[in-house]
Amino acid sequence: MTKQVQQLDRVIIRFAGDSGDGMQLTGDRFTQETAAFGNDLSTLPNFPAEIRAPAGTLPGVSSFQLHFADHDILTPGDAPNVLVAMNPAALKANLADLPRGANLIVNTDEFTKRNLSKVGYETSPVEDDSLAEYRVHALPLTSMTVTALADFDISKKDAERAKNMFALGLLSWLYHRPTEGTLAFLERKFASKPEIMKANIAAFQAGWSYGETTEAFSVQYEIKPAEHEPGLYRNITGNLALAYGLVAAGVQSGLPIFLGSYPITPASDILHEISKHKRFGVRTFQAEDEIAAVGAALGASFGGSLGVTTTSGPGLALKSETIGLGVATELPLLVIDVQRAGPSTGLPTKTEQADLLQAMHGRNGEAPVPVVAPQSPSDCFGAALEAARIAVKYRTPVILLSDGYLANGSEPWKLPDVESLPTIEPDFAGPEAGSSEEGFRPFERDPATLARPWAIPGTAGLEHRIGGLEKADGTGNISYDPANHDRMVRLRQAKVDGIAGDIEPLAVDDPSGKARVLVLGWGGTYGAISAAVRRVRRSGRTIAQAHLRHLNPFPANLPEVLRSYDKVIVPEINLGQLALLLRGRLLIDVIGYNQVRGLPFKAEELQGVIQDVIDSE
Repeated sequence: MTKQVQQLDRVIIRFAGDSGDGMQLTGDRFTQETAAFGNDLSTLPNFPAEIRAPAGTLPGVSSFQLHFADHDILTPGDAPNVLVAMNPAALKANLADLPRGANLIVNTDEFTKRNLSKVGYETSPVEDDSLAEYRVHALPLTSMTVTALADFDISKKDAERAKNMFALGLLSWLYHRPTEGTLAFLERKFASKPEIMKANIAAFQAGWSYGETTEAFSVQYEIKPAEHEPGLYRNITGNLALAYGLVAAGVQSGLPIFLGSYPITPASDILHEISKHKRFGVRTFQAEDEIAAVGAALGASFGGSLGVTTTSGPGLALKSETIGLGVATELPLLVIDVQRAGPSTGLPTKTEQADLLQAMHGRNGEAPVPVVAPQSPSDCFGAALEAARIAVKYRTPVILLSDGYLANGSEPWKLPDVESLPTIEPDFAGPEAGSSEEGFRPFERDPATLARPWAIPGTAGLEHRIGGLEKADGTGNISYDPANHDRMVRLRQAKVDGIAGDIEPLAVDDPSGKARVLVLGWGGTYGAISAAVRRVRRSGRTIAQAHLRHLNPFPANLPEVLRSYDKVIVPEINLGQLALLLRGRLLIDVIGYNQVRGLPFKAEELQGVIQDVIDSE
């Protein structure tokens, strides 16, 4: 059967089902093939915190949204053009996001009376008129999969589990996705279970064949590859990019990387990935708790490694005392906080950027720490390198604030030229540092950076005191002198403040130079803000945009930038933490726009906010 092929410039697909239906795997495979095809893309995985949430219930719904296009895109999309709903709960949980006229593929086998009643449906929405405004494709995906696998020596349960591969095959046909990568993946994944491997491959191929032969789908869609800057690309998540950035930091500094970590959602994948790269001098330690993890990392830094610890908000709170010890001992330490929705356990698998004030001030005493935040999944690589550079050069703990959206989301990443990566010089103190008449002065400071010497234990002549008690300026001896304490507090603050002279000025995107309103963001809001700004400009309005990577210290030109605009909008997925810092430190009023739903901003809602502010001028 010859079918019409319709060209599209972009598509947003959401796979949704029970948390045991393999929606994350299905979405990931579709994403990998889309990346291989050359489309630009952005993803949004969304899943329950429970390992196995209650089957068939609204809290148990897992979804994966993918936005792919033939042009540069910045977000996973506001609303799906296609929803694949594997059960009634998936339909009910996601239907409100589906625009009128969108395609809806429903697995009717799961629309039983029992499953419908679990989510409050009295009758099946597939059989009444409640879905009339959508293009509904009601398909018995489970039974079609079981029929396709009838000749395989597997249980009915295993056959039913393969329905996600049937759906993946159907969607791969519908949107002209390559298949070779998925087939190779299934061969690897189930290499030890040949019959299961063959069954999943058969289910995938059956879904493809169904799309090709059925009259239910009369149109195929084609989205051409995007035009990218020439180079070698791969699809990458934020956590994977962070892991690679840490490995690169070790190579570029010549320092062994020591990762002390306690598993915590959504940061655990960094530990999993780093543990695979021992050949680069990386060592991983899965500690018994968060305190042990950061203590081991700081101890590794004292011993001449670059100590790293990964966590999320609750773990950052537990690590605060040892981070303060790192401030007092003035040793490099990289603390990666992949933020999640709180407080307490909160929503562990949902995103938020509400740890900024904790990163800035969540320690006893005056304990200043540089704070760096990546803006996209691929930018996590460069942010890790930058955080490591600051930690080593200035002998200080550095907190890197990623978030759940960046950690689990993915996008194409152009592999950098290794030769172009920055060199990080540890500049260890040598024996000559202890050869003067005064002996080694462990808190004698570099006049340019105010950093103290980094002395490796065991180096002859460099023996010195270490610990959390206040140090005497220069000698490092224990000191209770009030004037000395005041001086040391101010020196540590001045060291962090001085980093502002060693970072790039804040760049402003203001093409016309006539904008009177600036949108200022930080962290993972970059994509949504940028997409909203594009929409506002297409409407004929002028708007400027800037995005902060360095949150402590701020770029030196930030006050000048903010004062050059009549109004500054600061969208944050918190209740106004950056806005508070800007008002308090710079005495500049800003307009906060805040939501804490566990989800990233939608470009459309930000567009409306920006236009309202511009139009009120």
